[in-house]
Amino acid sequence: MEAVTSTYQGSIVFLSILIAVIASYAALDIGIQINKARKQARFIWLCTGSFIMGMGIWAMHFISMLAYHLSIPVTYNIPLVMISICPAIFSSGLAFYILTRPAKGLSRFMLGALFISAGIVIMHYTGMEAMQMEASVEYNLVLWILSAIIAFIASLAALFLMFFVSRNSGTPRLWRWKAGSALTMGGAVAGMHFTGMSAARFKPHHHGGLSGITVDNTFLAYSIGIGMLIILGLVFISIFVDKQFESQSIKSESKFRSVIESANDAIILADRQGAIISWNKGAEEIFGYHEKEALGRQLQLIIPEKYREAHQKGMERFLSSGEPQVIGKTVELQGLRKGGNEFPIELSIASWVEEGKIYFSSIIRDITERKQAEDRINHMVYRDPLTGLPNRLLLNDRLKQALDQANESKQTLGVLFIDLDRFKYINDTLGHTIGDQLLIEVAKRIKAGVGDIDTVSRQGGDEFIVILPHTTYDNVSETAQRIVDLFNHSIVLSEHELFVTPSIGISLYPFDGNDIETLIKNADTAMYRVKEQGKNNFQFYTSEMNEMISKKMKLEIGLRKALERNEFKVVYQPQVDVCTGKVIGAEALIRWHHPEMGNISPAEFIPIAEETGLILPIGDWVLYEACHQSKQWHKEGCPPLRIAVNISSRQFQQHHFIGTVTKILKKTGVAPSHLEFELTESIIQDSKHAISTMQQLKDMGISLSIDDFGTGYSSLSYLKTFPIDTLKIDQSFIRNIFTDPKDASLVSTIINMAHNLDLKVIAEGVETLEQLNFLKQRRCNEAQGYFFSRPISAEEMRGIFQNQSITME
Repeated sequence: MEAVTSTYQGSIVFLSILIAVIASYAALDIGIQINKARKQARFIWLCTGSFIMGMGIWAMHFISMLAYHLSIPVTYNIPLVMISICPAIFSSGLAFYILTRPAKGLSRFMLGALFISAGIVIMHYTGMEAMQMEASVEYNLVLWILSAIIAFIASLAALFLMFFVSRNSGTPRLWRWKAGSALTMGGAVAGMHFTGMSAARFKPHHHGGLSGITVDNTFLAYSIGIGMLIILGLVFISIFVDKQFESQSIKSESKFRSVIESANDAIILADRQGAIISWNKGAEEIFGYHEKEALGRQLQLIIPEKYREAHQKGMERFLSSGEPQVIGKTVELQGLRKGGNEFPIELSIASWVEEGKIYFSSIIRDITERKQAEDRINHMVYRDPLTGLPNRLLLNDRLKQALDQANESKQTLGVLFIDLDRFKYINDTLGHTIGDQLLIEVAKRIKAGVGDIDTVSRQGGDEFIVILPHTTYDNVSETAQRIVDLFNHSIVLSEHELFVTPSIGISLYPFDGNDIETLIKNADTAMYRVKEQGKNNFQFYTSEMNEMISKKMKLEIGLRKALERNEFKVVYQPQVDVCTGKVIGAEALIRWHHPEMGNISPAEFIPIAEETGLILPIGDWVLYEACHQSKQWHKEGCPPLRIAVNISSRQFQQHHFIGTVTKILKKTGVAPSHLEFELTESIIQDSKHAISTMQQLKDMGISLSIDDFGTGYSSLSYLKTFPIDTLKIDQSFIRNIFTDPKDASLVSTIINMAHNLDLKVIAEGVETLEQLNFLKQRRCNEAQGYFFSRPISAEEMRGIFQNQSITME
């Protein structure tokens, strides 16, 4: 039999190599897509790549076999042909699997190349076995081994090329690398095939007819080639579409990333283990870590140590239960900078699931400036700007909390109302700058006298309130006494040594009130009681004080309407020459008959009038009434006698006081010589103003006397400095001249001193003949009192003036 000869059809060979190159190029592109894809998409691309590359290798081999023409008829065993596809697809799948794994050294590539080349060899020689012909195939061992070696080298080169291209997908002009790699891979596969074909030797024999399908090789080759090219075309179209979507995604991601990077806030992404996977510029600015320092590290990096355990438990609770507590909300926490400094942050945290894994995103804002601004605003709203103490608003808030706690625990709460004594005098004398410095030092002393849990508040002016929670009666007394004692020492400010003392009123919850307003009001009431009793002390509130205050308020309201309703009247008490018994004048005294409370003592309503300023219109009314009555008596035939009128310190200090006196004298027609002003010692303490005003009154012809002499704190030098005519001895000295030798000595001394200074002396409160005789013996000039006459009406006084004397027996 003739030997079997063989030839290759060049066009079909070219087609097979072209398919190998194009399939290799497609495999490289698919390798890039696999490397980029995640989860399900990666699996799809892996399967697609395995199929396309396997089919490409198989197609190249089968078409090349179809290009191989023998001199004898050849058919193919279809089942074996189909089986030969499987090793090609399997080996391709193995190649892509290795491609997706992290590089672990040359050994992995060598092992992978071994398995892939084995698959290719199996595919090739299985395909050879599918050939049915009247000839047997023998193989040249050397060439067979060479084909296997070429398959191994081709597989190893393909793995390296695919790995390199997939890992450098962003490299410029990557298409050149892919084209070169595709040519190399296609050539290697073709080289293995043709080497394997060269190893085959066909020996003819006759075993009967051929089975299987007989098809025109050229037609079949082109059909398979065109079908494969169509499939590869579809793959390239899919890759192109995917790249377009990827491009859009990259653009969107780029825009999103640019937004993240341009944000001033820290935007941090972390995985479920808390490892940082994204760190923007805002995070670098806020926390001080560069991106390379932060990526891969735990979120504990930016969490203060005292909060780390709570953060970890919160993460574990969310991962186990899926119930968010902080996620989806905005909270304020503390952050930790690189240097270890803690600072306030605002955190918004969210979570999302991607490919079955949970991730966390955190938007963090540094709120240090906002907190500082809030602190400044809170300080302005809730703090006294001078002393820094809580103001009325913050006091009410803390007192409300303290009342709630005291109510729940059934404990006592103390409220101290503190007012400084003589502060107004210091403020007016030395100025508001010194006054403010004094208040600052006072605040420090009060705080030094209370505990850490107690609240000291400034209400305004020189008033302070102290809250003592969880206390007792004895503890409140000790605290109040401690505060009083702290002011025993002077306060030195700008070379001024100052003394101020506190008057402290105290109320206790629940005994003196159940609400804020009542407790403060009652403590204020007790404080005024301290003022009345001499100041520089403390006093607990009692219900009797409230009655006194209520009466005082009622009197104040009545005083404001008394002038309009003509409820005042002026009575007169005669002033008598001690030696002759002759009436030389009268003191005008105001009386008030309240429509509900009846007659009100001047000792009750005059201090209220002084305090409220009502003494000014009342004093002017008394002066006018006294002058008007004096003129009436003169018109009715009474001799022109002297009328004494008490002048309050507030009247005297009015800048228009001289003008008011002049106007009243002119209107009533009374001669200034018939008028005497009784001044208290407190008036002449402001010596500069007092001298000027008194001198003007003296120049007008008005007589001046010092009322209640000896009861004030005036210096005796005033007696020679001021233009005074008379000293009036207070009735408290006259009352006790026979029971207290000191009072008798004082009265004698005052009379002698006055005579030595050419001053007259009048004694008030004379009630007995013995007192009158005592005054006669000491050469007292004048006297008044119940021994001569009680204060009487103008009508009754007219009769005394007409008689011009009072019996002194």
